[in-house]
Amino acid sequence: MDAHPGTIRNGLPPREDILALLHEHTETLGLRKHALAVEAAMRAYARRFGEDPEFWGATGLIHDFDYEKHPTPEEHPRFGCGILRERGYPEVMIDAILGHAAYTGTPRVTPLAKALFASDELCGMITATALVQPGKTLAEVTPDSVLRKMKSKSFARSVNRDEIEQGARELGVPLGEHVAFVLSALRAEAGALGL
Repeated sequence: MDAHPGTIRNGLPPREDILALLHEHTETLGLRKHALAVEAAMRAYARRFGEDPEFWGATGLIHDFDYEKHPTPEEHPRFGCGILRERGYPEVMIDAILGHAAYTGTPRVTPLAKALFASDELCGMITATALVQPGKTLAEVTPDSVLRKMKSKSFARSVNRDEIEQGARELGVPLGEHVAFVLSALRAEAGALGL
């Protein structure tokens, strides 16, 4: 992606340029699919809150693009946000990406930041729940099955349950409703997610 890409609404480059940036820094298929899942959840929440699905989706798509090469709390997501800042991405997006990692101490004050934080870990939990179903599909997952899996500490250990619950509270959506909403958003993109 060159320094002056074509722009769309809100000063963002086209989605294909954002996707290229993700692929440039992320080779792992699982991380790429996670980015697509969070993008889907963010687009859905944007529509629910009357916001711009392109902008919110782009934020979800790019939020972890530096994680594969810079996974430590000292680097992620600060390294990636530095690249985004150099390329002229909007500060509201950069703040949301910083805020999705609680350890940065960046406050989540915008609906965008709250939705990203609320969706990130939950997308991981829903995907993990789908992968243990007989057919490994989202169609087999129910909100109750996700909530049950959340209670099992040995299941998907890397998924932070406290952040899922905190995210729903910050977003102002009851946990069960949040799980059902994000699950529905991911089901709509099941083909792209391979689930």
